[in-house]
Amino acid sequence: MYRRRRFAATLGRRFSIVNISSAIFDRSAPDLDSCPDESLPEFAFIGRSNVGKSSLLNMLAGREKLARVSPTPGFTKLINFFTMSRTWRLVDLPGYGFAQVARVDSARFNEAVNDYLEHRPNLCCVFALIDSGLPPQEIDLEFVQWLASRSIPFVLVFTKTDRGTPEAVQANIAAFTTRISGWFEKLPAIFTCSAMAKHGREELLGVIDEAMSVIEAGSGPTPQDTAISPADLSAAGQNVSARVARKRRPDLLRPW
Repeated sequence: MYRRRRFAATLGRRFSIVNISSAIFDRSAPDLDSCPDESLPEFAFIGRSNVGKSSLLNMLAGREKLARVSPTPGFTKLINFFTMSRTWRLVDLPGYGFAQVARVDSARFNEAVNDYLEHRPNLCCVFALIDSGLPPQEIDLEFVQWLASRSIPFVLVFTKTDRGTPEAVQANIAAFTTRISGWFEKLPAIFTCSAMAKHGREELLGVIDEAMSVIEAGSGPTPQDTAISPADLSAAGQNVSARVARKRRPDLLRPW
């Protein structure tokens, strides 16, 4: 069983929305060395191809064309950085499992994502996106297991909840959590969202808001020396725990 990291500072139940005053594209990076400086906290979004990531990012930012929505799965190939309100970065990571990209490109971009997730010191939280309309997919399960094995801070976000009945969505979420329950002492925080129905925006931005409040309240460490994980946050607004710790993880192989 993988032991989830525990955190020292405890925050109250506060779901104030992050006030996004600006959303500016910074750059597209093909590898870790090409990423921006580490001066701002970063929140990364990743999921299987066609999970609805671009639409979700546009909804969160309140910008229709922040991230390009493409009918072709796997369109995002580089690590895209957006500076939000000049205080934090939203990071759009390439989807895993896209089939219409040459195998050599797929391998290269997966390696870049691997390096980013493992070695980016100002990465605060990963939003792992799962299609709520599907039963548990092995590639998603493998990715979550990999995140857990590296103690990478993450929350689960089940997307496209508008495309199925509430009963079907809940059944798929329950099946997924049952499959991963043995890997954790306590399950990761779980959220649901629909870019089409504009559902889940406040809750997801609340995760970022909580993490930013931990950084702002801290003394001494700068963002590049911190890794924040809102591990105990739930969609119902449970208490958030957070710990400031530099991330150094062993070099294990990615399973996907």
